[in-house]
Amino acid sequence: MNKQVTIKADTIEKARQLAAEELGVPEDQLTFEVLQQPQKKVLGLFGGAEAVVRATAADNKARGALAAARACDYLKQTLEQMGAQGIAVDVEEKEDGCTLKLTGENVSFIIGRRGETLDALQYLTGLVANRYAEGYYRLSIDVGDYREKRAAVLVNLAQKTARQVLKNGRKASLEPMNPYERRIIHTAIQEVEGVTSWSVGSEDRRHVVIGLEGSRQDGDETGENNNRSGNGSRGQRGRSRGGRGRGGRNRSGDRSERGDRAARAQDGGRRLSIAPERPARQVREFIPRSNPMPTAEDSAPVTRTESEAEKKAVLYGRIDL
Repeated sequence: MNKQVTIKADTIEKARQLAAEELGVPEDQLTFEVLQQPQKKVLGLFGGAEAVVRATAADNKARGALAAARACDYLKQTLEQMGAQGIAVDVEEKEDGCTLKLTGENVSFIIGRRGETLDALQYLTGLVANRYAEGYYRLSIDVGDYREKRAAVLVNLAQKTARQVLKNGRKASLEPMNPYERRIIHTAIQEVEGVTSWSVGSEDRRHVVIGLEGSRQDGDETGENNNRSGNGSRGQRGRSRGGRGRGGRNRSGDRSERGDRAARAQDGGRRLSIAPERPARQVREFIPRSNPMPTAEDSAPVTRTESEAEKKAVLYGRIDL
């Protein structure tokens, strides 16, 4: 049963707070209706009016009906903006949500390629509905029983692919799907003995892989298998081939050969460590000489002098300029 209260305050925000306190319900779980906007006084003395707000706290069933009504209104406005005319929206309420069924002429364009347009509309309308419902409100949109027909096609695809996997023993990957369609595939595969399914990829490229039981699986989604036994099965296949690795070589022989190479490398290191030391390189002594640069007449030739750095440096040769 709905609980309702009318509050007057200076501002709408203050009226909302007072209504939530009086009803004992958080603001996000209340429905507000502004009956009167606040008005300021003239010159601060004459006239003016307070804001009047009506707050309603509904039970779960009433809030679900309100969420369905708001979602239906939003969907109708969106379809009108898309240019869809004469489309009727029927609400089919369920325990934890509702289904909005669209009927009318030329409604096929709302589905889009593989239901992409329909999924986008369903996502946006679901956001609107969950603003008014308590908890998660599950909303779906159906056009001409598209969801039911698509589910039948997916079940048939899953069973056909499972038979192929059982026949040839190789896993098969399906096209990318949304979580709702992947869940249908996984449910159908559970009814086939000898095969299993998991999901790989991310975002819009996530798809279902069907393989034999015990094959490698990589899924982290609810309802998907997380058994990672593929590495063990490949190891058993490798051991069943007599312990031979790639190229047909024996693994034990490879280990012994690697050990011989390591031993030879260690022996070589010891031989290098006891090699005789080379004699020190002889450094040629620097002999200062006169500068051969030509000088003016009747002047003493310029002689080259050594600096302190040259005296301390070790030279390997001499260059005359």
